[in-house]
Amino acid sequence: MKTKYMNPYLAGFFLGVLLIGTFYISGRGLGASGAIKAVTVHTVNVISPEHSQQNGFYAAFNSSRAGNPLRDWLVLEVFGVIIGAFISGLISDRLKFTTEGGPRVKNGMRLIFAFAGGLLFSFGAQMARGCTSGAALTGMAVLSTAGFVTMMAIFGSGYAIAYFFRKLWI
Repeated sequence: MKTKYMNPYLAGFFLGVLLIGTFYISGRGLGASGAIKAVTVHTVNVISPEHSQQNGFYAAFNSSRAGNPLRDWLVLEVFGVIIGAFISGLISDRLKFTTEGGPRVKNGMRLIFAFAGGLLFSFGAQMARGCTSGAALTGMAVLSTAGFVTMMAIFGSGYAIAYFFRKLWI
């Protein structure tokens, strides 16, 4: 059975329309790393409110937010992405758990690499004050030099690292 995928040009067009819509509705572009920060800060507030107030990072984040940080629109955006991905998988008959890898990569190693890469990317997103959707896509949409540099760095580092791991996929 052939897997159904959306036309990439149409998907790119819809992503652009969505980006324009977020600017129009919220005055901001897309982003996801801020949602992780909001959830983390809220969790620390619930578990240890005194630590949250004494720690400069948490205190600064709390003072910049009115009320519950989980009401941040970025958190709602991430929930929407999860729901949208589920609906997309359902429509295209790709809704299943699978681990993809090369013939020389066991599933456990693939999951370790994916987890490590996710941790490194999350750390980098915090250091750069934005993730790929925030720093690169939104930055490029507003013709920011930093957005273009970020996108080139993401793809450049991806290609450079892939050189060392290519034998695992052949």
